[in-house]
Amino acid sequence: MIKTVAIQGVKGSFHHIVSQEFFNKPVEVIECLTFDEVVESLISKESDAVIMALENSIAGSIIPNYALINKYDLHVVGEHYLDIQHNLMALPGQDINDIKEVYSHPMALLQCMDFFKAYPHVKLVEDKDTAEVAERIHKHQLKNIGAIASVMAANIFELDILAHSIQTIKHNETRFAIVKRQNSEIPEDQINKASLKFETDHKRGSLATILNVMSDCKLNLTKIQSLPIIETPWKYSFFVDVTFENYTDFVKAKSILNIMAQGLKILGEYKNAKL
Repeated sequence: MIKTVAIQGVKGSFHHIVSQEFFNKPVEVIECLTFDEVVESLISKESDAVIMALENSIAGSIIPNYALINKYDLHVVGEHYLDIQHNLMALPGQDINDIKEVYSHPMALLQCMDFFKAYPHVKLVEDKDTAEVAERIHKHQLKNIGAIASVMAANIFELDILAHSIQTIKHNETRFAIVKRQNSEIPEDQINKASLKFETDHKRGSLATILNVMSDCKLNLTKIQSLPIIETPWKYSFFVDVTFENYTDFVKAKSILNIMAQGLKILGEYKNAKL
């Protein structure tokens, strides 16, 4: 049973929001500033599970998190899609013309660049976390400094929102994975998605052959992400997500892929939140 969850960021961060929305019962949240710290809390058994962002509909995959899951043999046991709305906030009594610098996570800044073209006087500065900047502004009462964060962060840290939903593309979703040390015990009839990792022979058609096996076994490919194999330059491993209607189709595909693919690893079998 999951009672303690580690997140990257502080309360009010998007990872914190996921911890409130995904679980049916309240969970204790451990705040970490980096994903390495998040994973360490899981390995040391300080947390029962962790929440890790894997991809964003605007900025794409967060490749270092795929690498962490693979490196420590962790298991994806669930996923949650969150609508990401970025808001510009600051201490009360100011407007955007008073703001000289805005701090936020690099991903948030990237998603809001167009908004700030109308305010060339504002300097954008990369920081570790969205909500942590809001917390710092509140704690030290920093004037002329803005944060890009969630409405929850503004409420927690008593900041005024100077502009709502400032991301360039208004429909902005991030996919978060719920990760544990072991795979979850989900009944097979409820499993309709899996994450796996494999390598292929370095020859023409190897990847296409494996993808054809998935198609023949009625698996729907929803994600493919390559990652360099550090020890072997110019060779790649592949992270793949597949959905399926019948678990038996996935079992059939696994048996074939075990023969064909190199280093096949099942990173998780879980219920797809989008189906």
